[in-house]
Amino acid sequence: TGSRSGSSSSVVADWSLVFWTLCSVILPVLITLWCSFQRSRRQVLIRDIFRKSKHDWHYTYLFGQPSYCCVCAEHILRGAFCNCCGLRVSEACLKKADQLFLCKEIMMRSNGAHSSMPHHWIRGNVPLCSCCMICTQQCGTQPKLCDYRCVWCQYTVHDECMMDCLKTEECTFGEFRDLIIPPYYLSTINQMRKDKRTNYEKVVPYCRKHWMPVIILANTRSGNNMGETLLGEFKILLNPVQVFDLSKIAPAKALQLCTLLPCNAVRVLVCGGDGTVGWVLDAIDEMKIKGQERYIPQVAILPLGTGNDLSNTLGWGAGYAGEVPVEQILQNVMEADGIKLDRWKVQVTNKGYYNLRKPKVFTMNNYFSIGPDALMALNFHAHREKTPSLFSSRIINKAVYFFYGTKDCLVQECKDLNKKVELELDGERIELPNLEGIIVLNIGYWGGGCRLWEGMGDEPYPLARHDDGLLEVVGVHGSFHCAQIQVKLANPVRLGQAHTVRLILKSSKMPMQVDGEPWAQGPCTVTITHKTHALMLYHSGEQTDDDASSVSEQDHVREQTDEDV
Repeated sequence: TGSRSGSSSSVVADWSLVFWTLCSVILPVLITLWCSFQRSRRQVLIRDIFRKSKHDWHYTYLFGQPSYCCVCAEHILRGAFCNCCGLRVSEACLKKADQLFLCKEIMMRSNGAHSSMPHHWIRGNVPLCSCCMICTQQCGTQPKLCDYRCVWCQYTVHDECMMDCLKTEECTFGEFRDLIIPPYYLSTINQMRKDKRTNYEKVVPYCRKHWMPVIILANTRSGNNMGETLLGEFKILLNPVQVFDLSKIAPAKALQLCTLLPCNAVRVLVCGGDGTVGWVLDAIDEMKIKGQERYIPQVAILPLGTGNDLSNTLGWGAGYAGEVPVEQILQNVMEADGIKLDRWKVQVTNKGYYNLRKPKVFTMNNYFSIGPDALMALNFHAHREKTPSLFSSRIINKAVYFFYGTKDCLVQECKDLNKKVELELDGERIELPNLEGIIVLNIGYWGGGCRLWEGMGDEPYPLARHDDGLLEVVGVHGSFHCAQIQVKLANPVRLGQAHTVRLILKSSKMPMQVDGEPWAQGPCTVTITHKTHALMLYHSGEQTDDDASSVSEQDHVREQTDEDV
C-alpha cells in the first residue's frame, strides 16, 4: 500500500511539473498575442482617425521632450503630434483635438490684394528656449500646459501676458517672413488667374522687395533617412504647401508652384544626396523646354546622401546629421549667393551589332568615370538593390564602399585599361600611361570629399571650377591609388583639361558611372559635351580645410555671375 501511494504521489508531482511548465511557456505567449492584437487594433483605429483628420498627425511612443496634451492638459509620454501646427495630444483625445483645434491653413480666402491674417495661437508645449513677446521673459519653464505659440510667426506669450488684442493682431510671419508663402496669397493668385488678370505685382507679398519664397524638396530615402524628420520641422516653420516629399510627388510637379510666384525670386532647398539634386535639376531643365525660363529657381542643398560632393563644392558641407537647427539652415538659404553650375551631356554610343540601339544619354553634374571607382559604385548599387533596408546609414554605406575597394585591390578587375581605351581631349588624342581608371571632373570634389584635380604639394595646377565650361581629366592606377589620394598620400595622374571629351572603349566590358549611377558597358564611344547651366546657391559659411585655398576663386565666380543670375 505504501509503495502504491508513493508511486501515485510521484505521478501527481510529475503532472504538476508538466502543468506548470506548460503554463510558464504558454501564458507569456498568450499575453504577447493578446497585446499584439490590441496594439494592431489600436493602430487601425488611430490610422482611421489620422486619415479623416485635417491635421498631419504622426504617432510616437515616446516624445523627445516633456509634453502635455492640448485637450486634457495631462502629462503624456506617448501620443500624436501634428507635423504642421505642432499640436500634441494623447491617444484618447485625438477625436476631441480634431474638433477643438484648427490646423495651419495652407490657403485662405482674402478680401483683396492687400490681405492680412491674425495670429494662430496654440497653447502649451512651447520651445524651452523661447521668450515672451510681451515681457521678454523665458516661456515654457513651468511643468504644466501653459503659454501660447503662434504657428506662423513662432512668437510665444505667457498665459498672464496674453491679451485680447493679441488674438486679433495681424501676424507678421516672424523671422522667416521673406521665405513663407502666406495662406491668402495662393488663393488670391488663383482667383486672379480665373479672372484672367496677370498684375500679380499688386498682391502682397509679391510686391515686397526682399520676398524670396523657398520650396523644400526632401527625399526621405536618402542616406541617413533624416528626410522624414526634416519634413515635419520645415512644415512647422513654413507653409506646408511649400514642403514636398519626393517619395510621394515628382520634382517636376512640385516645381510648378514656381509659376505662381515672382519671377527669378524663388529658392529651392533640396534635402538629399547628389542623385536627388540631379533629379531636381533635370526637372528644372524640363521647365526651360516648356518655356518657363523666367520662373527658374535657384537651388540650395542640404546633404543627406553618402558622397555629397556637389554639396561640398557649393559650400553646404559633406553631410548633415542634425547638428544644425533648421532655423539656421533657412537663414543660410536666405543669405546664400547665386552662382552657375555647368551641366554636361554624356552620350554613350555602342559599337558593332549593338550600334543599332539608341545611344544612352545622361546629364552630368559631378563626374564621369570608368574603372575601379565605377566598379565600387556598381557593386554597391547591386547590393543595395537586393537589401535596401541595410543601407539606412551613411557610415554603413561608406563601409560597404571600403569593402568593395579592398576587394578590388586584390582582384584588379580593371587592370590594363590604357590598352582597352583611347582618350581624346578637344579632338587631340592623349597617350595614356599604365592606368586602371579615368575620371572626368566637373566639380572640385570627388569620392566623398577629396579635391582630386588640385591634389597635394606645391605643383602649380589651377583650381577646378564648375562654371568655366572646362572638364578636368585624371587617371588612377587602381583602388589602392584611389585610397592614397583620398588620404592625401598621392596625387592622381593629370591628363588635361578640355571643353569636349571623347573616350573610345575598344574591347572588353568595363564598369562606368555618371554621378553615382553605375552600369557595365561593352565596346562603345563616350562623348561628353556642354549642355547648359544650372542656377545654384553657394553658402560661404560652410568650408572644409581644403576650401581655404579656394575662397578667392569662389568670390571671383560670384562676382562674375551676379549679373547673369
